[in-house]
Amino acid sequence: MKTKLAGLGALGASLLACLPALAQDGPILNPTVEQMRTMVDKGDTTWMLISSALVLMMAIPALALFYGGLVRTKNMLSLLMQVLIIVSICAVMWVLVGYSLAFTPGSPYIGGLAKAMLAGVSIDSYAATFSNNVYIPEYAFVIFQMTFACITPALIIGAFAERIKFWPLIVFVVGWSLLSYYPIAHMVWFWAGPDFLSVPEFANDKGLLWGWGALDFAGGTVVHINAGIAGLVGCLIVGKRVGFNKEPMPPHSLTLTMVGASLLWVGWFGFNAGSNLESNGVTALAFLNTFVATAGATLSWVLVEQIRHGRPSLLGAVTGAVAGLVAITPAAGFASPGGALVLGLIVSPICFIFVSTVKKSFGYDDSLDVFGVHAIGGIIGAIGTGIVADPALGGQSYYDYTVFPAAVAEYAMGAQVWIQVQAVAVTVLWTGIVSAVLFFVIKMVFGLRPSPDDERQGLDQTSHGESAYNY
Repeated sequence: MKTKLAGLGALGASLLACLPALAQDGPILNPTVEQMRTMVDKGDTTWMLISSALVLMMAIPALALFYGGLVRTKNMLSLLMQVLIIVSICAVMWVLVGYSLAFTPGSPYIGGLAKAMLAGVSIDSYAATFSNNVYIPEYAFVIFQMTFACITPALIIGAFAERIKFWPLIVFVVGWSLLSYYPIAHMVWFWAGPDFLSVPEFANDKGLLWGWGALDFAGGTVVHINAGIAGLVGCLIVGKRVGFNKEPMPPHSLTLTMVGASLLWVGWFGFNAGSNLESNGVTALAFLNTFVATAGATLSWVLVEQIRHGRPSLLGAVTGAVAGLVAITPAAGFASPGGALVLGLIVSPICFIFVSTVKKSFGYDDSLDVFGVHAIGGIIGAIGTGIVADPALGGQSYYDYTVFPAAVAEYAMGAQVWIQVQAVAVTVLWTGIVSAVLFFVIKMVFGLRPSPDDERQGLDQTSHGESAYNY
């Protein structure tokens, strides 16, 4: 999503006069609204809207079914309800303040409120891509980014599934979106865009990690590490499920989990390939890399299970697929297909260790392995991006020398990996601290857990008065 931010200086009508000169093969001199309309590619716009729908599908129904199948029958409906309401409230928040805080000038850490309630966004405002003279409607960019803001908090709930009160969870989601998701999205993806390089008040306006040169094509830090660390903090503060390690808690429907995982895989093509913001060769590369890495991770997970347990499992296979999807996310448009395959093959054995050995050793109850898959897979992918982006390995580190003059120089893998490590550290610390404070405050004010009796009865009935299944 390095490319996502190129468009973030979304071109409002009030700023058109500030646009720099562009040659026919470079910039057009002070383009008018009418000229910009001619530069908008309908194919790019169509792809972005399709990608947005694919990412929404990743949350509802894909994530809801994936998580829902992994919990016990008595908690299935509660997971569906949590995902549905999180998507709904985060969509509303995105229009109210989220888009503005993430993608307008402000500070290196957070944007401002200039576009609260989408002020200034219209059918005649545009977002620039990395290609010269290529624009998409700003509304298309708003919609695409909104789907990311909706699914990320929903990922967190798997870590403390089956033991969280509904309304305190929603309070947490609101606070976490404001204090963690929007700031990290701004730090990683915001940059005023190539059209503002000659405008002093915008030329140096960029997010902290963007300014450092951190590479994150589609959300390894913003989405997966961000959510995975929040999930770990949550499961530690909420506590273990009643009966954890004392009674069996098998998934109630691996069939539904398989359906959800399959929909996640399909939707992820919009997640990763859509992050190029246009439909071209890089888009195709990100699409292919997503496919290859996921397939490799699925195979490596079942091979590890075969060696460790003497047989592969469907649960392991779908977990490996998700780990591969997570790992390739930050590298999707930077890696070669070979590099993507290596990332996929490597991530599953490491995540396997965390969801089995590490979790058991430390005794934390990460119900659906949000930390072990999303945080760990995201960290591997984010740091690995610095390696696979090396042109010597078939990767591509940057797309536009005008935007990134350093791209003219020889790629320094060690330096880029160090930048990636720093970006990971900032993300871990930021979301870890924010999440801990929010959970502690909500726990003291509202309480986080239902009573033991309500938890034993199941959240479907005690929280919603309904059942997923009526026999």
